[in-house]
Amino acid sequence: MPHFFIEQNAVNKSIITISDKENYNHIAKSLHIKIGEKLLLIDSEQTQYETVVEKITSSSIITKITKSYKSHRILPINLYLAQVVLKKEAQISAIQKACELGIKGIFPLVSDNCVIKKSYIKEKIDKYNKLSTEASKQCERPDIAPVYDVCELEDILGNNDFEIKIACVEKYANSSLKTFLNQLNYEKDAKILVIIGPEGGFSEREFELFKTYKVPMVSLGNLILRADTAVVTAVSNIIYGLDNE
Repeated sequence: MPHFFIEQNAVNKSIITISDKENYNHIAKSLHIKIGEKLLLIDSEQTQYETVVEKITSSSIITKITKSYKSHRILPINLYLAQVVLKKEAQISAIQKACELGIKGIFPLVSDNCVIKKSYIKEKIDKYNKLSTEASKQCERPDIAPVYDVCELEDILGNNDFEIKIACVEKYANSSLKTFLNQLNYEKDAKILVIIGPEGGFSEREFELFKTYKVPMVSLGNLILRADTAVVTAVSNIIYGLDNE
């Protein structure tokens, strides 16, 4: 069932009116949805509405609510990703998969071994956010993971919004991710940041930064993973290790 985000003011008792241009064009002109077909809509309070299309005009789509409920398709862990930006296809994959796994937000990083210029990354932030939105729709998430502005590694290491930071590295690891998670004591609402490097790995200078900021360095195993594969592996294992539901 197609899944779309709506504003709360679009809901009026048992009727939802879709009149914003982006949703209207996607539903009416791209998908060619017809009267009688079903749509799954979700508002900013994470309430999902199963609806049936009752009317389509030149500027709006009128739907009737058949069922509503609080969405359960949300990650119960406040997990964020800081990831050194990769080349085009690998970066698209990293964003899509992280969003599908329920990540709360993504910080694009530049590092010593990053092959992408910071100015280029800045120009792509809007595109990255669109990728996040589409990935959220496709897996029926009730929320969208924002992709923040590009930042330096030092900026993210000095960010005090996170109670827990984890750097996944290919060398100098103090323990495996599994061991680290097994020993971790944390509050359920704690904000956790996982940091993933570029294809060439972090530099010696950056390893020293992790030590300076007392950020644990953990291994994802004996195999050398592509950076976009490391994103999926790290996020999946953290979810598996910490989600007790």
